[in-house]
Amino acid sequence: MKVVVIGTGYVGLVTGACLSEYGLSVTCVDLDSDKISRLRKNEMPIYEPGLKEIVEKNQKAGRLSFEVNGERSISEADVVFLAVGTPPLPDGSADMKYVYEAVRTFSRNHRSYQVLVTKSTVPVGTGARLEEIMMENHSGDTFAVASNPEFLREGCAVADFMNPDRIVIGCNDPKGLKVLLDLYEPMRKANAPILVTDRASSELIKYASNAFLSVKISFVNELSRLAEKVGADIASVAQGMGMDKRIGPAFLLPGPGYGGSCFPKDTKALLDTSRAFGSPLRLVDAAEQANREQVEFAAGKVLAAAGGEKKTAALLGLAFKGGTDDVRESPALKIAEILMSKGIAVKAYDPEASANALREVPGLDVVGSAAEAAKDADMLVIATEWNEFKTLDLPRLKEIMKSPVIIDLRNLLDPNHCRELGFAYTGIGRA
Repeated sequence: MKVVVIGTGYVGLVTGACLSEYGLSVTCVDLDSDKISRLRKNEMPIYEPGLKEIVEKNQKAGRLSFEVNGERSISEADVVFLAVGTPPLPDGSADMKYVYEAVRTFSRNHRSYQVLVTKSTVPVGTGARLEEIMMENHSGDTFAVASNPEFLREGCAVADFMNPDRIVIGCNDPKGLKVLLDLYEPMRKANAPILVTDRASSELIKYASNAFLSVKISFVNELSRLAEKVGADIASVAQGMGMDKRIGPAFLLPGPGYGGSCFPKDTKALLDTSRAFGSPLRLVDAAEQANREQVEFAAGKVLAAAGGEKKTAALLGLAFKGGTDDVRESPALKIAEILMSKGIAVKAYDPEASANALREVPGLDVVGSAAEAAKDADMLVIATEWNEFKTLDLPRLKEIMKSPVIIDLRNLLDPNHCRELGFAYTGIGRA
């Protein structure tokens, strides 16, 4: 079976590489010729553990290739995945121009029966619209349009694809469904659960999943503020909640808010859909508001520690979470901008995201290590949960800092240990 993936971002590149790992012949297509050139040389445009090794292995084996435009490959493919961006427009709705451009490229090169699959996160009804576009030039019995949303977590996307907790296929065409079930047969044999449903339900499942997790994160973040006021420890509260099998422990870690390429964008797009259909999603709306407030709440802790003076903060972490170089909607980066706007000097360090952060905030002072950031700083701010920040050499940092102050926005450190070392410690939702 021949597969084409249009788009080589997080979703497209991981999808293409992992499908080739399962033995399929895969061509990844992108209009960015520089990116394609780098990928052919096994230079990854993103930081994703394990991805480089799979790309290199399958390129050498001849199962994975990269092309600009890819007209011929598209015309010869059995399945074409759309994995292009759907960034938010100012009103929160998804910008679909890249999806529509990609489907028109597919239409121009469409030959025999093929299955067009939206891997991108797209609003409900997108599949129907793509069908309409295809029907302008092609008979309906020569193609099928299906939905196959991705559920990849940045930082462990390869593992998520190879060992998925579910594969969702939304297809209203029996012939197209059979093609996709054949494509995923190796994964089904490896016990991957497969849910077959209609296309609209599949499109909604992705948004519903991310919105629910956004609500869960915002809930524990709001609860952390209450915990501080009543003298409770949010870590214990979350642990007690998570022991309930109906709730579970995942996504109950308080922090400075959620970010990344999915949760902020997808909650806004789902809210846009709910408004369009006159069916309010008040919990999702509240979660989005709570997330904005949580960033301000976290930045306020740093400003309170500064006491109105123009001090220097060592900011550890710029990515929206550990294990990735993605700074899209990163709470850490938003906090850096808030602090800088208030006259706080920020020296920032991130193991992987520094270059991307500088593209977003050109004036940011980025350094090469936690120690370099901490030198002569008035406070140490942990904003991203990188593992290396859990094992900081605190005695050494105390020696080189101007003041021994820690604001731990991820609750990575032991408060008692920090205080025993002489640090003034502040966390999230804990005394």
